[in-house]
Amino acid sequence: MTPKQRQRLEKKIADVKRVLAAEKRKFGGYDDSRGLRYLPTRYYIQLADYQGGLTYLRWFAKTFPDDIGFPDFLFEWAILLFKAGKLAEAKVKVWQTFCANTYVLDKFFGQPLQPLPKYEWSTMAQLGFTAHFPYTHQQTDLLDMSHWLAEFMTSDTFSTRKARYLTLHQQLLVEEDNEIRCYLHQEADELESQASF
Repeated sequence: MTPKQRQRLEKKIADVKRVLAAEKRKFGGYDDSRGLRYLPTRYYIQLADYQGGLTYLRWFAKTFPDDIGFPDFLFEWAILLFKAGKLAEAKVKVWQTFCANTYVLDKFFGQPLQPLPKYEWSTMAQLGFTAHFPYTHQQTDLLDMSHWLAEFMTSDTFSTRKARYLTLHQQLLVEEDNEIRCYLHQEADELESQASF
């Protein structure tokens, strides 16, 4: 990366921070309907400024505690955690990425995306989103993460949770009994929110 390219990315980060700070001053809170708050993680990864990215994410988590984020943002969060050596936390973010869009990890590894029958907001919308996912296991700067992630995804814990999560969502497609549906939703929510591997 040339110094000029680096400067441009640093300016983009500064611009986002400036706009968000102006919103806070003007409205007493954030009205970020444009989603600017999700952009800096990508720039920090491009800059290989992983500590700067984590500092931003600490601010993000404190400022937007209820924001679940988008799948690409969650994956970028996992990248920053991995690159900073925070592997346990990176595993949790990878799991959250999977729960947000079960196709993202397949897309990262270049595997064919086959729609699964599951209860999600929209399989086609998720596949459409995944088509624009910018990361791949072949990126030179992500090779170390690719190896680690492949190993993690084949672990017993991840594989078991993944299978159960998909089964629950497939059951939700056909289950009509409200009490059973409530139980299935509850178990799926508990799986999504598990904070350790």
